[in-house]
Amino acid sequence: MRPYYKNVKMVRRTRVMWGSWRIWQPRLVFWLGALMIGVISVGFARAADEAYELFEAMRQSSAWSPFLPLVLTPLGFMFCSYMSTRWFPHTQGSGIPQAIAARHLHDVESQHRLLNLRVATGKLLLTVVGLFCGASIGREGPTAQVGASIMIQTARWGKMIQTRGLIVAGSAAGISAAFNTPLAGIVFAIEEMSRAYESRANGLVVSAIILSGLAAIGLAGNYTYFGHASAIAVKPGEWVAVFVCGIGGGILGALFSLYSLRTARRIKRWAQATPVKRMALFAGACGLAVAVIGIIFDGATFGTGYEQARTVIEGGSMNPLFFIGKLAATFLSMASGIPGGIFAPSLSVGAALGSSIADVLGISIGLGAILGMAGYFAGVVQSPMTAFVIILEMTDNHDGIITLMATSMLGYVASRLISREPLYHGLSRAFLADSIKFQRARNREIDEYDRRTIGEMQEETRRFDEKGSV
Repeated sequence: MRPYYKNVKMVRRTRVMWGSWRIWQPRLVFWLGALMIGVISVGFARAADEAYELFEAMRQSSAWSPFLPLVLTPLGFMFCSYMSTRWFPHTQGSGIPQAIAARHLHDVESQHRLLNLRVATGKLLLTVVGLFCGASIGREGPTAQVGASIMIQTARWGKMIQTRGLIVAGSAAGISAAFNTPLAGIVFAIEEMSRAYESRANGLVVSAIILSGLAAIGLAGNYTYFGHASAIAVKPGEWVAVFVCGIGGGILGALFSLYSLRTARRIKRWAQATPVKRMALFAGACGLAVAVIGIIFDGATFGTGYEQARTVIEGGSMNPLFFIGKLAATFLSMASGIPGGIFAPSLSVGAALGSSIADVLGISIGLGAILGMAGYFAGVVQSPMTAFVIILEMTDNHDGIITLMATSMLGYVASRLISREPLYHGLSRAFLADSIKFQRARNREIDEYDRRTIGEMQEETRRFDEKGSV
């Protein structure tokens, strides 16, 4: 009879647990947060597209001068830099480095400084403003920081203690919803966010991606980012393109990553005296250079570069030097420190590079564009799995998986020979250092307050003793 009563007791305990609000509250809040990520990512995408289309309409309108970017772009860069430094700190750049830094922090308050709803709001608004001004930035990296910020907030609402897994889940859900690439979201969580997969976080990541993906599909439909394309290397000349795009794209991506890190560190040291003023002036100079490059290339280097990448993927022609202009515009936009990602611009640079290589080798332009994307993107972020999976899903090119894997791995190996530190993790060090300095300063203030309080109490005790003795 004893085993029977034991089983009954276990069933009753299970019913009580599953019927408890304390058990369901964090789960419901987490699911709500994942759905919010999907909805916000769709709204963010539409706002970003409309902002850039408005910029293009103004630039091409006869009522406006074709040299409008020479005024609008520098002023827009300065505005975004001032707002991000003065009113929305920790919104600079892609947003993925902030999420990586927050994941490595153990103090919840320090995590909340990098990821919160104010940061998410500023990231959304300033990225849209940047695209309206013609910056060569993307919205996918910012979506990752926004997703992580939403998950951190859900942790507070749901009274969750562990937040590191939620940061990974929110970032992965943001990438997945931004590109409509659920598998890439999972791989991104494994390879880029954590560099080591935690089995305890797998349920959070997958469920967040599913729910955010369902919300995004419900609002925007089930689409493929770059349509349907094929990238299968069969002929010897096509396999030559695999090696050239992989190694050449990896080297170019490594140089972009290496000099981006060096420039970011030097600019940060230079701007320490008056960060708001100096960063705004530097951003204005970068904006002016981006405007000049855009005018030289007839406006093709402005914005995310999505249209240009899709054109060459579908076999269209493009200026063979476009990838140089786009790379320079992306580098300047990133160095300026304004909010904005590099995912979409990097894919555009890689596609243009691959199309130029394909034209020289006499192979399919579409094949070369896809190979160039894989090699260059893997070289920039040094995450080969994320590179080939995200391109695989964006082009619906499941037949060419071996080709994409080979190109991505070649790009990764070539990149590692030049730059040993991955771009996002290198950029995250600055945010980690700032958080550690803030924590130490706060601890010193608390210690100083405690010492003053203890001193005052001792003084009061001494005075009371003196009065008593009298």
